[in-house]
Amino acid sequence: MALDPDILASLLDTVTRFVDERLVPLEQQVSETDEVPAVIIDAMRDLGFFGLSIPEAYGGLGLSMSEEIQVAICLGRTSPAFRSIFGTNNGIGSQGIIIDGTDEQKNKYVPLLAAGKLISSFCLTEPEAGSDAGSLRTSAKREGDEYVLNGTKRYITNAPHADLFTVFARTDLNSTGARGVSAFLVERKMPGVSLGKRDKKMGQRGAHTCDVIFDNVRVPATALIGGEAKLNQGFKTAMKVLDRGRLHISAVCVGAAERLIADSVRYARDRKQFGSPIGNFQLIQAMLADMQAECYAARCMVEETGRRKDAGRDVTMDASCCKLFASEMVGRVADKAVQIHGGAGYMAEYGVERFYRDVRLFRIYEGTSQIQQLLIGRALIGAG
Repeated sequence: MALDPDILASLLDTVTRFVDERLVPLEQQVSETDEVPAVIIDAMRDLGFFGLSIPEAYGGLGLSMSEEIQVAICLGRTSPAFRSIFGTNNGIGSQGIIIDGTDEQKNKYVPLLAAGKLISSFCLTEPEAGSDAGSLRTSAKREGDEYVLNGTKRYITNAPHADLFTVFARTDLNSTGARGVSAFLVERKMPGVSLGKRDKKMGQRGAHTCDVIFDNVRVPATALIGGEAKLNQGFKTAMKVLDRGRLHISAVCVGAAERLIADSVRYARDRKQFGSPIGNFQLIQAMLADMQAECYAARCMVEETGRRKDAGRDVTMDASCCKLFASEMVGRVADKAVQIHGGAGYMAEYGVERFYRDVRLFRIYEGTSQIQQLLIGRALIGAG
């Protein structure tokens, strides 16, 4: 059920003020220290950010897709590291449980995720398995009333802080491809779970990733998401949450592009060359016009697809279109923003180069641009 328009407007105003007053001033500090201050994480818990998309029955705000998109656009106007902290709790870290989990699993974990008392991570990628699900090697062998997990997961967002992992492991050891893979809920405290060192990344400092190693980790059979009825159907569970995740990231891309455009316009008005603000030069205006047109197109795509999803329509291909276009768009916008700033755009103190590095990841995670192209192409051929 959609929020009352006045309540939604109040929420968006609160998020906007929090971004402008609390988060933007900390961007450089987070980039330098690679840490989001604990006081900010506590404030995000108090504001309900960890439960934006989680149903009210479990303590979340229960936002519709359209409403979540509006909030994500607001959050995209600052460093992605802030959103990343609670992003998995709202998306791939909770939605699989909400959609396919047993009542026991939902009641045990989802309220804690909504409150931010648990941090979740989504363990799919492996050293030799990313876009190619068929290469997944982590295994889960049934022994009595338990499953024994062995394997290594790579580049796992929030893993250094996670209390709960959604782990994809091969339960049919003779299977190939996505068949024979199941999803498990594994708590960090379980014996045999260990973490690698934090990854050093190109951008998004303050958002932490690392390897997660499972060495003979014994989990009860009840840890299988959805119970035995969902055995060997882990990727089906994953696919059910991808539409929402891709639309969310697309909205964040729109927010980041809007921030970059605003910063570029401000700089173009203030910076003078040849006795005139550079914004008066037509070639600068042309770059700004391209940035605005592409950003507006992405916003329209994402908002329309959100409305379609809320109406119950199949938006799998549309969500891939949004992810492909929006993530590529924000990369082009960031590149032009650096160009408009000139030498200043290459300097850390202005923050544009940080955004240039940060947004590069959007073309990789939640499915690379090339994977989105394949999904869109296959959907079109299949539909024909």
